[in-house]
Amino acid sequence: MVKFRVLLTIILLSVLHTGVHAVESGKIIGGQQSTLPDWFKDSFLDIAEDVEEARDEQKHLMLYMHLSGCPYCYKMVEEGFKNSANTEMIKANFDVVAINIKGNKEVSLSEDITMTEAEVRDHYKVNFTPTMVFLDQNNQLVYKVNGYRSAQNFKHTLDFVSSRSYQQMSLTQFISNQDRRKRYTLRAHESFQEISDLSKKRQKPLLVLFEDQYCVLCDRLHDGHLKNPDILKEIALFDVVRFDARSNKVIIDVDGNKTTPKEYVNKLGLNYRPGIVMFDQGKEVMRIDALLYSYHFAGHLRYIGERHYQQYPESVFDYLSVYRQNVLDSGQDIDISK
Repeated sequence: MVKFRVLLTIILLSVLHTGVHAVESGKIIGGQQSTLPDWFKDSFLDIAEDVEEARDEQKHLMLYMHLSGCPYCYKMVEEGFKNSANTEMIKANFDVVAINIKGNKEVSLSEDITMTEAEVRDHYKVNFTPTMVFLDQNNQLVYKVNGYRSAQNFKHTLDFVSSRSYQQMSLTQFISNQDRRKRYTLRAHESFQEISDLSKKRQKPLLVLFEDQYCVLCDRLHDGHLKNPDILKEIALFDVVRFDARSNKVIIDVDGNKTTPKEYVNKLGLNYRPGIVMFDQGKEVMRIDALLYSYHFAGHLRYIGERHYQQYPESVFDYLSVYRQNVLDSGQDIDISK
């Protein structure tokens, strides 16, 4: 009888042990692999030398910072570099060098600075993929584009850099001087509040959304994220106000200064629409100035809305890596492309 009980205990423990490990880890799905255009420069990653060669042809050097399997990189390559009205303009005015932000190839930025591709990411403070880093003929950073840009929006940056307008003005000012087509009529949303004084103390973080009539992706925001229950749950963590970025209505900024949305967006240097700036305790904590699919969009909101930035102050991606692992360990898949 004792032997039977021992055997039964062993069997039960075995079943329990098997059950614990029966949950298979989830998978990251939705990644897309892009093939870089054959006209990208075949570089030895001697950036100083690449700058000199670009200068000899009256070009700027563009560093295309990318990541394998990144759906935003795929979209940027296919729409922004390969199948775009901008393609010939890019080839004529820029030499493009690709750098894998998790790569370990040696990169020489100058005679005195050599590092790995992954360290180049930190050097240029790259927090999104893709990121386009523009260097002038003196190997100096003149502008950085965070994340995917539509062909129309990307053209503004290309014109801004190739014309060397960065020597006289900001990209925000440059774009405001362009002849643009009206694409969007401001839409209401139940989460938007009537807030004119951003400096008032509040219990929730503050989310400020900037849109305008030239916005290419604002309808996509309203038809997608702003109808997604999972994202609406995260938005509820904020006090939310939406401004027309071209409005001259008087508001009070987070520092207590009288201004207008038009002046404030210029002060913030926010030239992406729809542009989101998140504040907490009177300070800007993070902004979303690039296209993000639902998983990353919700994660960025949660990072601020639940104040995870206090535990992970260096980067939202430190938080997301922990969150991602917990989800995968629970057996759920994560789709990064929706």
